[in-house]
Amino acid sequence: MTRLFELDAYTPSEIADKVESVGVAKAHLSTLQTLMLGTIAGGFIGLGALYYTLVISDAQLSFAASRVLGGVVFSLGLALVIVAGAELFTGNNLLVMAWADGKVTTRELLRNWVLVYIANAAGAIGLAGLVYLSHHADMNHGVVGLAYVKIAAAKTALPFAEAFFKGILCNLLVCLAVWLALAGHTVTDKILAIILPISAFVAAGFEHSIANMYFIPLGIFLKNDIAASAGVDTTMLDWAHFIGNLVPVTLGNIFGGSVLVALVYYIIYRRNAHE
Repeated sequence: MTRLFELDAYTPSEIADKVESVGVAKAHLSTLQTLMLGTIAGGFIGLGALYYTLVISDAQLSFAASRVLGGVVFSLGLALVIVAGAELFTGNNLLVMAWADGKVTTRELLRNWVLVYIANAAGAIGLAGLVYLSHHADMNHGVVGLAYVKIAAAKTALPFAEAFFKGILCNLLVCLAVWLALAGHTVTDKILAIILPISAFVAAGFEHSIANMYFIPLGIFLKNDIAASAGVDTTMLDWAHFIGNLVPVTLGNIFGGSVLVALVYYIIYRRNAHE
C-alpha cells in the first residue's frame, strides 16, 4: 500500500514482512561484510555501555534515576546498529522468522550467528582494550573505573540459572526494540522506538551477551589497578568466569529473541501467509 508521504508507521503484519526480508538479506551477506559489520556492532554496543557506566558511577543520583538514565544513554548502542548499519547477534536472533518460513536454511542461520557472534566479541573486547589504554576509567578520580570493576565482578558471580533467565528477558526487549524500530520511516522514529525497550532491560538489570563482552573484559583489565584499594571482591573476575557468564546469557538471549519474539510473531503473521 502506498502511504501519503510515508508518515504512518508500518503495521505489525508489515513489520513481520520486513523482518523476514531483512533476515534473508542478512543471511546472504558475504563473509567479509558479515565480519566487518559484526565487529563494528560489538564496538557500538560497547560505546553504549561506556555511556551507561559514566551515568551510574555518579553516586549523587538515586537508584531509580541512575538506572533509568543509564538505560536511556545505553540506547546509543542499538541506535548506532540500526541507523548506521551493523550486524548484532542478539538482534539477528530475529532471523528465525525467515528460517521458520523456509526462506533461510539452518546452515545459513547458524553461519550468520557464529560469524556475527565472533565479530561482535572482537569489536566489544577491542573497544574495551582501547578504553583501558585511554585511561578513561581514571575519570572522576577513578570512580568510573571502580564502577566498571563492580559491574564486571557482579556479572561473573551470577549463578547459571539467574544469568540464563536474565538473558531471556534482555533479548525479549532488545528484539522488540528492533521490531519497533522497523515500524518507523525516519531516523527520529527509529531512535524513539528503541529507547523505551532498551532502557527497560538495562534499568531492570537484565543480561546482554554482547554488552558483557565489553563490561567483563574491561573489568578484568582494570581489576589490578582498582580493586585492591577499593575492597572489591574480584575472585571470580577472570577469563574463565567471563566464559561462564557468556554461556548462559547467550543461551537466554537466543531463547528470548528467537522463540519469544521471532517464532511468536511468525505464528501470528507469517505461518498462514502463503495459503
